[in-house]
Amino acid sequence: MLIKLAGPAMLLAALIGPAGAAEPLPDAIAAPGESVVLSVHAEGAQVYECKAAADGKLAWAFREPIATLLSEGKTIGRHYAGPNWELADGSAVVGKAIGNAPGTTVADIPWLKLEVTAHRGSGTLTPVDTVQRINTQGGKLDGACDKAGEFRSSPYSADYVFLKKG
Repeated sequence: MLIKLAGPAMLLAALIGPAGAAEPLPDAIAAPGESVVLSVHAEGAQVYECKAAADGKLAWAFREPIATLLSEGKTIGRHYAGPNWELADGSAVVGKAIGNAPGTTVADIPWLKLEVTAHRGSGTLTPVDTVQRINTQGGKLDGACDKAGEFRSSPYSADYVFLKKG
């Protein structure tokens, strides 16, 4: 179906829906009163290791993310274990998950709210207090595995929103 739009206001209205606002984030990951410092898209993989679970059976356990951070199609940084986000300008943050909400489908890793616990360098990420992981696609790896110590990765993408308080 082709929709004819009359100007940018109509396009914006079509993109954000009839209510006149974008869908609110789930309460568990919302950051009311915080403002966006940077929003990036990430493409990469969630890495899992085959380990004995609490019941003694082998299962895939999350180990680390490995992703490229993109802005307007250009690589501007990376995301890796910690979790760490590091930009080409030398600024970096480490986060700790403080909230989560289910992904859109059962194959999608959860949406997260992370509190920044450490800063390195100076640059764009210097004032950041909170990181949100939203719009996840893929990344889950469930089920049994055969050999302890084996690794497997599951491709994923997500958007990361870096916020500051005040």
